[in-house]
Amino acid sequence: MELQKFIDSFASLFEGTDAISFSPQTRFKELDEWSSMLTLATIAMTDQEYKVILKAADFRDSSTLEDLFLIIRSRLV
Repeated sequence: MELQKFIDSFASLFEGTDAISFSPQTRFKELDEWSSMLTLATIAMTDQEYKVILKAADFRDSSTLEDLFLIIRSRLV
């Protein structure tokens, strides 16, 4: 699993935020477009692409995209 691939997949969920705005240090909850719907879309994307189900606590405990990536990577079989 590659960090950049995860970031690209995450960025594709956003319609109004330019893809170049995303990096490992992006504080995703501070993005104007971030919402509960994008939380659900992120959960669906990680389930489909990585077979990992993120929980509310995972988002609460994460600040950056790299934080989310590390959680997902830690749960891969």
